Order: sequence, then structure tokens, then C-alpha cells
Amino acid sequence: MKNLIRSAFDPGPHGACTSFGLILLRVAAGGMMLYAHGWGKLTGFSEMSGKFLDPLGIGSMPSLALAVFAEVFCAALVMIGLGTRVAAIPLLVTMIVAAFLVHGAEPFAKKELALLYGTAVLALVFTGAGKFSADSIFRKS
Repeated sequence: MKNLIRSAFDPGPHGACTSFGLILLRVAAGGMMLYAHGWGKLTGFSEMSGKFLDPLGIGSMPSLALAVFAEVFCAALVMIGLGTRVAAIPLLVTMIVAAFLVHGAEPFAKKELALLYGTAVLALVFTGAGKFSADSIFRKS
């Protein structure tokens, strides 16, 4: 269990150039997700909760709550690089649901953004946050 927790916060063995690329990826993907997708859901939660799409069959409000959790909370964690590998997983699941369930019958152009976000966060699951991250700071302690 201890090794699992340590690996979740492992920033990866990256040099400065790779870590700089990872911070760009984290801040861009996490920031755009939070600002363009999550913030509106969070601030409009009460208005959206009864009519939000329910692709998993769990109800509109729980579906919206899960989307807000991923697109706000997890996106913020990805941006600062804290628990990046774990925080990226709910974002990845949300993007898979968006691409294949919400936009499943639509043309590729409707799925493209979700697939791009999903690819970015999947890369972070494998690479970690890099040395310019909260994960790296806590790992040194």
C-alpha cells in the first residue's frame, strides 16, 4: 500500500527540459479544462443539475457532480502537479465518457476535443508531473 501511494506521487525521473514540457502540458490541459469546462459547471451547478446529461445512468445530479469533481478539482491538482497520476485518471474517464458516450454517434469533430484532453492526461498518468511540481517537492521531503 505504501508503494502504491508513493508511486501515485512520483513525479518521474525527468530532466529539466522534459519537466518544462510536462509543466506546459499540465498547466495548459488542466487550466483549459478547469476554465473552459469545469468552472461553468461549478458556478451553474444548481441550474444544470436537473438537466445535465446522464450517460452512465446514475442521474443528472451525480453525473454533473462527477464531471465537476474531475474538471475542477482534479484539473487544479494536475495544474499544480499534486497527485498528478491519480488526479489525471478521473479526467481521463470523463473524457472517455464524453467522447464515446456523449458524442458517440456524432462525427469525429465532436469527439476530437475530448480525445485531445484524454490523450494529454493519459500521458501524465504514464509520465508523472515532472520535477517542477508539487509532487516533486513533497517527494524530496
